[in-house]
Amino acid sequence: MNLLIIFKIVLVLLLLFIMFNLARALFILVKGESETPVSHFLGRRVIFSVLVVLFILVALGTGIITPNPRPY
Repeated sequence: MNLLIIFKIVLVLLLLFIMFNLARALFILVKGESETPVSHFLGRRVIFSVLVVLFILVALGTGIITPNPRPY
């Protein structure tokens, strides 16, 4: 399988997991009854967001993806 396709699939899965953790935190915040605190899910979201940024920077550094030379 092409390395770019694998990169895109992993990136989309990480972003979906971030959205899932954000939704769980919202559900717990609205419901108000849970053993796990809201900060647990929000902290996970932050950790995986940092992981996505690092993943993109590594992909840029290794040449898997290339930035747009003219953004306008």
